[in-house]
Amino acid sequence: MGHGVMAAMIMAAVWGTARAESLTFAPLPMETPETVVKQVKPMLAHLEKAVGTAIQIDYSSDYSEILRKFADGKLDLAYLGPLPYLTLRDRVSQATPLVHFKEKSGSATYTCAIVAPADAKPDLTRLKQRKVALTQPLSTCGYLSTDGLLRQAGSKLEDNLYRYLDQHDEVALAVTRGEFDLGGLKTAIGKKYAHMGLAVIAESGPLPGFALVANAKTVSKERMDRLRDALVSADGDTVKNWGDNLRFGAVPAFDGDYDGLRRLRRQADIPGNGNF
Repeated sequence: MGHGVMAAMIMAAVWGTARAESLTFAPLPMETPETVVKQVKPMLAHLEKAVGTAIQIDYSSDYSEILRKFADGKLDLAYLGPLPYLTLRDRVSQATPLVHFKEKSGSATYTCAIVAPADAKPDLTRLKQRKVALTQPLSTCGYLSTDGLLRQAGSKLEDNLYRYLDQHDEVALAVTRGEFDLGGLKTAIGKKYAHMGLAVIAESGPLPGFALVANAKTVSKERMDRLRDALVSADGDTVKNWGDNLRFGAVPAFDGDYDGLRRLRRQADIPGNGNF
């Protein structure tokens, strides 16, 4: 056996051992990387104790990169909103939602919103040629929800000028700076910017809460059960120092929770790029 082949076999064995001894987790890029990592680290420390395994953070700047890594078996766990989860599930049938994280209200659902400057709330009826800031094509609160809310009011996103800015906080800030007339984002994040003159002018119905999703190709059922139990049973003292999107507890999640959103998605044609 050649030295090259032997070296390759050794490296493969080392990589396999490293993967077995740790889990890789992808947070959702909703806010700046520093903010996201700070929010998830306390929760991951709790899960590490529960499963006796180190959990590494793998940060990606966009949703499509997370889904690609997950499909390639490079991710064991991901924190995903509803639309990214559905898109992933189409590609990877082993994608398994473990828990939904509760909102501050105690509900395991959340809402999306259209926001605008409080002193210049535009009329959403027959809205045209306004600049609209969106998150990402695969964001539930991006094109899908924003267009749905505009259609309810008698308008369409395609009749306006929209651009993807990636992160929810970037959408909020761009609207407060006057660079856009409107923005589509998660309601709870939009409300953080009320002190900067941002107002919610339309809000969606309840959507399945953000979820911890496991890759059943790389994570055993026993380990998935332990991860789920560790989150559902975590008490107030345990979660109080977790991030804003994680600190209110969790409930078990199931694929059937997304059936309503599946029907909505079938009615939408989400463009991959903005139109200006």
